[in-house]
Amino acid sequence: MNNPIDFSALKNRQMASWASGDYAVIGTTLQLVGELVAEACDLRCDERVLDVAAGNGNATLAAARRGCRVTSTDYVADLLERGKERARAERLEASFQVADAEALPFVDASFDAVLSTFGVMFTPDQAKAADELARVCRPGGRIGLANWTPEGFIGQLFKTLGRHLPPAAGAQPPSLWGVEAHLQTLFGKRATAIAVTRRLFNFRYRSAAHFIEVFRTWYGPIHKAFAALPADGAGALERDLTELLNRMNRAGAGSLVVPSEYLEVVISRR
Repeated sequence: MNNPIDFSALKNRQMASWASGDYAVIGTTLQLVGELVAEACDLRCDERVLDVAAGNGNATLAAARRGCRVTSTDYVADLLERGKERARAERLEASFQVADAEALPFVDASFDAVLSTFGVMFTPDQAKAADELARVCRPGGRIGLANWTPEGFIGQLFKTLGRHLPPAAGAQPPSLWGVEAHLQTLFGKRATAIAVTRRLFNFRYRSAAHFIEVFRTWYGPIHKAFAALPADGAGALERDLTELLNRMNRAGAGSLVVPSEYLEVVISRR
C-alpha cells in the first residue's frame, strides 16, 4: 500500500527552498511573461485581479499597469517585499498579502481575474490549488497561467535536479501544469473554455557557467540542491546542468540563449 503524501512537510520544505537565495533576481528577468498573460486575459481598468504565488510580482505589476485593482499573494513574505519595492518605484497601486495558494483567504468569486506565472504550478497539492483558483474567480471571469512544460528547458532542468536529489515519493511534478490534458483534469468541470498557447521564453546569459553561477546563488531550488549535495555530487550536478545548457543553447559558443517552452493558459470560468 502506498503511504499518503505528507503535503504539509513537503510544503514546509518548498517554502524553505523558495525563501533561500533571492528569487527576485531571477524573477525580474521573466517580466515579459507577466505582460503577455495580462494581455491574453484582456485585463480591463478597475477589474479585481489576484496574483497567486506572485513571487516578486511580475503579473502583479502587469495588471497594475493596466489599471486593475490588484492583490499580490505569496507564502514567502520577503518576495512580496520585492514586489512592493518594484510597485513603489513605478508609482503603481497594488496590495500585498501573505497567503497560501492552497488556502486563499478570500471569499468565493472575489476576483474578475486570477493570475499565476510560474507560481501555482509548484504547489504540492495540485488539485487543491486549482480548486482555490477557481473558487475565488467569479463566474465569467478568467484564470491566466504561465506554466513550464515537461519537454521545455525548465522541465528538463527539474528532471536533472531530480536525478541528483529525488523528489518526495508520490509527489506530482510541477511540470504537469504544462500538460494540456492535466489542465483539463484540474479545471475542465469549472471552465467554459481553456485556451492554450505554446510560447518560448529565452534565458540569456554569457555562458553555461554564468547561468549556473546566477541560479546557484539566487534560485532557491538550485541553491538548495547544491547546498545539500556533497562536493562530488555537486560537481556531478554542475556537469549535468552544463551539458543540458550547452545542448539547448541556440547562440553558439560566444553566448548563451536557451529557449524554454511554457504554456500560456486562459481558463474561462463557468
